[in-house]
Amino acid sequence: MKQTAEQFFASINNKKIALIGMGRSHLPLIPLFTKYGALVTACDKRTEEELGEIAEKAKADGATLSLGEHYLDDLDVDMALRTPGMRCYCDELNRLREKGIEVVSEMEIFFDICPCRIFAVTGSDGKTTTTTVIAEMLKKQGYTVHIGGNIGKPLLPEIETILPTDVCVVELSSFQLISMKQSPDVAVVTNLQPNHLDIHKDMQEYIDSKRNIILYQNNNSVSVLNRDNDITRSFAENVNGKLLWFSRKEKVENGCYLDGDTIIYKENGVENKVLDIRDIRIPGMHNVENYMTAICAVWGVVDVENIVEVAKTFAGVEHRAEFVRELDGVKYYNDSIASSPTRTASGTLSLYDFKIILIAGGYDKHLDYTELGDVICKKVKAAILMGATADKIETAIRNSKYYSENNPVIIRVKNMEEAVKAAHKNAEKGDIVSMSPASASFDLYKDFDARGKHFKALVNAL
Repeated sequence: MKQTAEQFFASINNKKIALIGMGRSHLPLIPLFTKYGALVTACDKRTEEELGEIAEKAKADGATLSLGEHYLDDLDVDMALRTPGMRCYCDELNRLREKGIEVVSEMEIFFDICPCRIFAVTGSDGKTTTTTVIAEMLKKQGYTVHIGGNIGKPLLPEIETILPTDVCVVELSSFQLISMKQSPDVAVVTNLQPNHLDIHKDMQEYIDSKRNIILYQNNNSVSVLNRDNDITRSFAENVNGKLLWFSRKEKVENGCYLDGDTIIYKENGVENKVLDIRDIRIPGMHNVENYMTAICAVWGVVDVENIVEVAKTFAGVEHRAEFVRELDGVKYYNDSIASSPTRTASGTLSLYDFKIILIAGGYDKHLDYTELGDVICKKVKAAILMGATADKIETAIRNSKYYSENNPVIIRVKNMEEAVKAAHKNAEKGDIVSMSPASASFDLYKDFDARGKHFKALVNAL
């Protein structure tokens, strides 16, 4: 049962609330909750010394600290908010539930009290670009748009400024969705491939987490699903409201499809020519899919001329096939967001009709690189590999039926500095160098943003 923000804030007066994990989604909640009389305990496995200024700010904002290895052992609270990166059903949180403590998340509370329409996007690949394009289209139409979630910033700290006439556009990860018991007004699933299997107990848990984005919708809701993806296609049986498909491969009765170079939106037998894909400024057929997805999400809310204007002007999101610089006739691209093999294969390696120099490798999420090995052999002249997944990627390349000696050349390096130097040394005029890791960043960086920024700094320093 939804409640208003006023009702929620009244309910937390004198309530003991633990914020588990002192990251970007929880720190802004400390002054907000304490303002309404909540007794906040900020919890983190790190020590006060390790947290440094973060701990100082939390205390200054009115929180009590519970830190260190046993930070959840003696927690006496009414409610606990878990950080998205924490396993939802880990032993520590299960013990809290057994004690009668309500375990929720920032996003669950936000969905419960948000006063306006919510558009939400999830998927294995493409969700940030799709989220951003939807937000840009709604802004172009004149809406006040609040964008956040897994992209950018938490939205609950902004709840007091959100009006019923605004719209919220939210990117949701499987870690946020796994415990959700509410779904958005418009739900989008871009695609689903194996991902985050280092955190989820198995692929089924990952899929079921994503399914929550549509599971609790009503008959006034809209669900946008990828017709070309087996897993997302199976979600149709869970749709409670209007179902819209998008497809690059076939015509659909309701939703978006391609007719040559034209995106068509069809509903109730009426076909609408919406967009020539050559007008989409950001390159790649995966971005054509992202636009078909976004068009379905905003249809009837955003005028076609505004959709087209966004397509012509939107230059893309940082770390997504982002042009860095050209040096000595060599173009360098930052695709740090590519944290899975499917993302690198369908993204960077689909963009060029000649072989490129690829920098790949990173933290191991226990994914299969077999198919990526085939794509690399077809699309890459030199594979510069580093990190925990370097062995997996090299094995996939060498085991591919398309591999022959030095086709591609395999270069092993220890870090990003060595990778950029190797790319610069081996690149010739006319080459493309793309850092598209096909792996997460956590072996060397705190996140993909830090990895991408480091790569750009190194390239710009050449």
